[in-house]
Amino acid sequence: MQEALVVRRETHIPAPPAAVFALLTDPEKILRWMGTEAEVEPQPGGLYLVNVTGARFARGAFREVVPVHRLAYSFGWEGSDVVPPGSSLVEIDLIEQPDGTLVRLTHSGLPNADQCAGHAEGWAHYLDRLAEVAAGRDPGPDPWHGRTG
Repeated sequence: MQEALVVRRETHIPAPPAAVFALLTDPEKILRWMGTEAEVEPQPGGLYLVNVTGARFARGAFREVVPVHRLAYSFGWEGSDVVPPGSSLVEIDLIEQPDGTLVRLTHSGLPNADQCAGHAEGWAHYLDRLAEVAAGRDPGPDPWHGRTG
């Protein structure tokens, strides 16, 4: 039953792992595809803080950082009793392929099926935007800007 409460997403990005890793760990590059503010310290124990929609902050701490290959950080929403800061775990593996990078994301520790569905939708949205930026395209304004839920 616990396995049902895990979000898994895979997407192919036409860029090398180092470029994708930079888009996931450099605050200025993060803002090209997600969020309005970002403060990240990609080292074990370092801060993960992103204002994802301009109205909602995701907060956690990095647990594992393997440059250009893997990130793991705790995750949750400021002001949330359902998914509070640091209450879940996001793991991102970057797997080099001949024509780019396979991004394998796993988000575990979510409390219920509704939260899994909402976070699955969110990750699909933002991974699509990440792929656009990594391919050198502008994903345009985030239609989710201002969302609070």
